[in-house]
Order: sequence, then C-alpha cells, then structure tokens
Amino acid sequence: MAVENSAAKNFYDALLGTPVEIRIAEFEIAKPLLLWINDGLMAIFFFLIGLEVKREVLAGELSDHSRVILPIIAAIGGMAIPAAIYVSINWGDPIAMKGWAIPSATDIAFALGVLALLGSRLPQALKLFLMTLAIIDDLGAIIIIAVFYTADLSLLSLLLASIAVIVLFILNRSGVLGLTPYILVGVVLWSAVLKSGVHATLAGVLTAFFIPFKKRPGESLTQLEKLEHDLHPSVAFGILPLFAFANAGIPLEVMTLEFLLHPVPLGIATGLFFGNQFGVFGFSLLAIKLGIAKMPPDVSWLQLYGAASLCGIGFTMSLFVGSLAFEHGGPDFSVDDRLGILVGSVASGILGYFILRIAANNKNSHRGS
Repeated sequence: MAVENSAAKNFYDALLGTPVEIRIAEFEIAKPLLLWINDGLMAIFFFLIGLEVKREVLAGELSDHSRVILPIIAAIGGMAIPAAIYVSINWGDPIAMKGWAIPSATDIAFALGVLALLGSRLPQALKLFLMTLAIIDDLGAIIIIAVFYTADLSLLSLLLASIAVIVLFILNRSGVLGLTPYILVGVVLWSAVLKSGVHATLAGVLTAFFIPFKKRPGESLTQLEKLEHDLHPSVAFGILPLFAFANAGIPLEVMTLEFLLHPVPLGIATGLFFGNQFGVFGFSLLAIKLGIAKMPPDVSWLQLYGAASLCGIGFTMSLFVGSLAFEHGGPDFSVDDRLGILVGSVASGILGYFILRIAANNKNSHRGS
C-alpha cells in the first residue's frame, strides 16, 4: 500500500506487469510477473497446505472423528453465511457475483497469530479447534477454486495431468521415499494443470497428497513432516509476504466510506466480519445443543465466540480468491475487493482479540476468587 501510494507506483505496476516466459521447443509459459506469483509461487503455498492436511488426516486432529465434527460444522457455517451475505448484497450484478466466495476464506496464519498474542491464557483446545477449522476451510476453498473458478478446459492438458497423477500414485505405492521424483513429476503436473484451464495451484495440493508419510531408517520424522518443516519458513516469510505485496496495493483515494459502501467491498467486509462470527458460532452452538458435537474441553462460550470472530480474518486466501474472481472483471472490482478484505479482516481481528482477552481475564478473575 505504501508503494502503491508513493512516487514508486509506476515502477510497482511495471514490475508486476513484466512479461516472464519459459519456452522449450513448442511448449511455452508466458505470463506477467504478477501471475507467476499467483499461479506459480502460490502453488507451493497450496502444496504446504496439502502436506498439513494429509498429516492431520493420518496422525493429527483430523484423524479423531469425535474431535473433528465440531470444526467441520463450524467451517460449513463460516463458508455458507458469508457467501449468503455477499450474494444478498450483490444480487443482480453478474460480474460482482463472481466474488461470492471471497468472504468465505479464513487466513490461518493471521488467526493463529492473534491467538498467540494472548499466549497461555487461552486453552490449548481452543487453538486446536481454530487450527482444525481453518484447515477444513482451506479444503473448502480448494474445492471452490476447482469447481467454480475453472476456465475453458483443454482435454490434452487434462490427460497429461492425469498421467502425472498416476505416476505419483505409482511412486507412492511402490514405496519410493526419495522426494526428488515426486517434485519433478509435480512440476510436470503443475505445467499441465496450468495449461488445462483448472487453476494451477491445485497441482500443489495433488502432489502433496502423494508425498510418503513414512520414515527413513534411523530418522525421527517422516518424509512428509521433513518437507513440511523445511518449506514452512520460506512460505511464511517469503512467498506469502511477496503475494501480499503484489496483491494488496490499494490507492488511498478509495479508502473512504463512499467506496466501502459499494456493493462489492460492502459484501466482502460484512461477509467477513458478520458472516464468519455468526456462521461459525451459530453452527457450533446449534451442533452442540443438538448433541451432534461436543464443546472443546476448558473452552467457554465467550472464547468460542472470540475464535469465531477471528475466522473473519480472510487476508491471504480472500485476496487469492479475489484475484481469480475478478481476473477479467476490470480494475474497479480488483480494488473494491481488496478494500473490503482489508476492512473486514482488520475489524474481525480487533474484535476477536478483545473478546478473547476479556474471556481470558474473566477466567483468571474467577480462579483468583
């Protein structure tokens, strides 16, 4: 935002628009730098999400069916209600309606970061609930991208992608533990998916699902856990900040109440802020009262509501979905969606933090008495 509103704006726009291409014989990938970040580097981010999901399913929170019911129901509410709010505000505008999924995304890093500010004053069960919910939400976002943000399909590219998936399956079932073959086939898969019309970041998730969850002799971590551990710093401190730098440039002249009240930013901001807290908390409350799920141990209703508020922080994933939704929708929508994401995410983070802080202080005061 600072660069976008400085004398370096033209350099910023020119940098992101710089054409970059790779050509091998008749095969070529030619895109501006911005799309190499969004389609290329973000595939590594989704690869990391895929690794986390597989680990959680096989040996983490998602492996315990009794614990995962509540986060699943809460995640459904956190996706459905924000989308419904956005649709109700933008009904009748076919281009604006493409952004219906933007407020349904939760940024796991920022949400857990706010929780970390309160440290040990919050129960571990609340952190596990929020982390599991966010992972399920990411899975939902992946499905939404695959189903609703797919362009014209290329059958030849899809065939090549299918062959790459079969090779990954054979490598996994054959007990191959070396990571190099998986990465090389994953690059081929990414290239094929990129050309197929399906969004290329899904290749990262598919590749991750075939990384072996097995240990080499004498090692304490599985190959998947080692790769996840090695990738996490570069994704958290490199790829995600670069993605935010490339996509979050908002001119200050649009940061007014007048612009915020336009249907697209208003739908996104209200969807993130109201939709997530009411959707996540409301569906959780209903599931617990009906006996479908159990309240996490040592978690109060106020703490659960605070965590639901944090689900309205949709920064990274919302920006990504917005880049897909309004890729061909004109410059106004691309600015509008970023304004709504920023306002909704910041408001959700502030509200969630103060609710959880009050809840933690109340619990501590009861202990003292």
